[in-house]
Amino acid sequence: MCLAVAGRIVEVEGEDLARSGDLVVGGERRVVNLAMVPDAGPGDWVLFHAGYALEVLSEEDAGELLRLHREIAESAP
Repeated sequence: MCLAVAGRIVEVEGEDLARSGDLVVGGERRVVNLAMVPDAGPGDWVLFHAGYALEVLSEEDAGELLRLHREIAESAP
């Protein structure tokens, strides 16, 4: 099973296939490749998995995804 996570971009570096971004995820910073979301920039929410941002999310969708992740984590044995 794969799990994608929402994170907000705080900084972008590089260009084209080497474009990467620092994301804030649950209070932690992660670096992910942004090559597949060329229009994403600081302040945008992205869905990422295995070090790659897959799509840009609306703030509402990101909030709902984060809420669902918390709900799952709280219900785990």
